[in-house]
This record gives sequence, C-alpha cells and structure tokens, in this order.
Amino acid sequence: MTDTASASPDLLSVLDRIASALERMAPPPAAAIDLDAADAFVWVSTNRSLQPVPRVSRVDIGLLEGVNLARDQLLENTRRFAAGLPANNALLWGARGMGKSSLVKAVHAKIVAETPAGHRPIKLIEIHREDISQLPDLLAVLRGGATRALLFCDDLSFDHDDTDYKSLKAVLDGGIEGRPDEVLFYATSNRRHLMPRDMIDNERSTAINPSEAIEEKVSLSDRFGLWLGFHACDQKTYLAMVHGYVAAYGLGAGDVDVEREALAWAQTRGGRSGRVAWQYIQDLAGRLGRQLETRKG
Repeated sequence: MTDTASASPDLLSVLDRIASALERMAPPPAAAIDLDAADAFVWVSTNRSLQPVPRVSRVDIGLLEGVNLARDQLLENTRRFAAGLPANNALLWGARGMGKSSLVKAVHAKIVAETPAGHRPIKLIEIHREDISQLPDLLAVLRGGATRALLFCDDLSFDHDDTDYKSLKAVLDGGIEGRPDEVLFYATSNRRHLMPRDMIDNERSTAINPSEAIEEKVSLSDRFGLWLGFHACDQKTYLAMVHGYVAAYGLGAGDVDVEREALAWAQTRGGRSGRVAWQYIQDLAGRLGRQLETRKG
C-alpha cells in the first residue's frame, strides 16, 4: 500500500505532462465566424476560420472589355444563385491576364449592389489552391446556414501525383451529402481540364484502357456545369481596355499618345491582355502624378 501511494504522485505528474504535450500538438480551436462582418472572406487554413476582407481588390464590371458573353453568362448564373434558384458551378479557363478572376469579383460586387435592402447579400469566400483539401471543413461551416456563399479558387490546377482533385470532385457533385444548396463554387484556371496536357497524354498512351485511365482526371472539369473560355485579345480590344481605364480614372494624358505608348508597352510584355493594359495604366498614372485608389465598384 505504501509503494502504491508513493508512486501515485509520479504517475499523475507523467499523465499531466502527456496531457500538456497533446494539447500543444492539437490544432488551435476554430475562431468564431461572423458572416455579417464583411461581404468577402478568405479561408485561413491554420485555424480553419474565415478572415473578413474589408476592401476587395477589384474593378468595375463595366471596365472589363472583350468578355461580354462570359460576363453575361456568369452574371445571370450568379443572379439565379442569389435568388435561391438552381445554378451551376463555373470554371473560367483560358488565356492569362484576360480578366477571369477580375470577372468573378466584379460579378459578386454587382450582385451585392443589386441586393434589396433588408436582404442578406451573398458572400464571396476565397480558398487558396493549396487548401483545397480543406473544402469539406469549409462546407461544414456553411452547410445549413442562412447565408449563401460563393466559393472562389483562383488559378486552380493539379499536377502529377496530386490527389487533392479527388476532394474537389466529391465537393462539387458527389459524396453522400453533396454540395449544399447555399454554396456555389467558381474557379479560374489556365487549363481547361485542370490537368497538365502531358499528364493526360502519358496516361492515354501507356494504359491498357486509355479512356478509363484518364476519365477520372478529365472528368473533374465536367463537374462544372458552366464553362467560360477566355482567349487572347486583339489590338482593338486591348486599346478599348486602355481607353476605358483612362476615362474611368480621369487620366487626362495631355500630350501623351496613349495608343502608341500602350502598343509599345504590349510589345515589351510579349502580348496584349487586360493585365498588360492595367500595368500600362499604372505606369501612365505614376508619370502623371495621379492616384488610382478610387476604383469603381
């Protein structure tokens, strides 16, 4: 009895140390989420919470040139979702710098502006590519709530030996629970099938049944009901982008030949795009001593 009594304090000390070690290893508790704190959020993977974004970096939807068809389709799809009607997940794919992510953010701003007083606007929630595996956790936070949320992943793609796409497939369309009615998923990518072409071609050429070998990977993009393609712009569209920015931000250029400079700028960048037009506008505004802080939208 004496031996047992003398051993008890030592045993309790060991158990206390083990409990403390387990507490340090455990992930931090999820922070309380207030979806009324902002109209936009970013998913924070470290503590599985939503960080409010007070000011979203975006341009007015009227400044997006050369994407009229995609703009109208995405806007209508998002309006249906905001109204509680069926809508499709959307994949915006194609040329770099042609306004894919800008369109998503501009459409969200447009829908929020159209929301009647007294109604809760839809929320824009960005999840980074490297956090795609946590999509089920994010859906668990949003499922069954009164707030409709537009999930957004920019520059989404998957490489060799990357298995995160399986989590995305289940979230988009599969699984027992499926996608919550109050959640929609928009993604942008330079790849139409979200997989590198050499990866798809290699599996097609080496498999016993080529079609079955690539079906699982290629079918990922099929889970998006709405495909919107973005292509490199011509000179007319590029200059329209430049003139649109000049007018919107009041950049009276004086003796500056904007078109000549903008075309020369595009040559130094190796091509024309909305991103290149915006970079030229930033350079022009800097030389003129003007600010570009008061964007529309």
